[in-house]
Amino acid sequence: MSEPIEIAHRESSVLRISVRTAAIMLAFTLVFTALMAGTYRVTEPLVAASALTEKLRLIGEVLPPGHYDNDLMADAITLSPQKALGLNEETRLWRARKGGEPAALVLEAAALDGYSGRISLILAVDVEGHMLAQRVTAHKETPGLGDYIDPKKDRNKTRPWITQFSNLGFDTVPQKKWKVKKDGGRFDQMSGATISARAVTNASGRALAWAVEHRDKLFALPANSRFEESKP
Repeated sequence: MSEPIEIAHRESSVLRISVRTAAIMLAFTLVFTALMAGTYRVTEPLVAASALTEKLRLIGEVLPPGHYDNDLMADAITLSPQKALGLNEETRLWRARKGGEPAALVLEAAALDGYSGRISLILAVDVEGHMLAQRVTAHKETPGLGDYIDPKKDRNKTRPWITQFSNLGFDTVPQKKWKVKKDGGRFDQMSGATISARAVTNASGRALAWAVEHRDKLFALPANSRFEESKP
């Protein structure tokens, strides 16, 4: 076989191999994408159901069932990002009613100044302006030190730190006292881990004030509508 023919033959072989490899990779990509899409379609309802179950569990921790008789999931509205709540994303707010009358609001908030960053919260505020309870839903505080803000991590199982806010309002603790004791406020903090407690306490006071200020408008909105902060 002459040299030009050999070169042409090698080039043809290389081209065939390249085409075959590309075809195999394309087929693999298509099959993998189809499998991922199929898996997503199958698991999406399960993930959504799991998320809803967890949300209901958290709501149940801050809002006792005896405080309402309506369907919370159906009587909800969307909040636009609210700076006062530490939120830069949309969230849901749930309205609790009893006998058709407003009973409480369940909302999310965040402290952005935790020792290790954002601390996410969920809280319930009744129509009298009292915080029924609140819970930390996500954080990255130091294990064994600042993570006592989460009752699951708090060593005091009889009276977890987070429960000291329960059933308090500005009528019993003035807003200016909604701070940790180290800052001249009402609320305890753990020695050596003040930053976490300060962040949660300050965020809680701001969230309570926001809920009280906007309570009437929030209850008046139709279900599944959107709350936008009024521009000055």
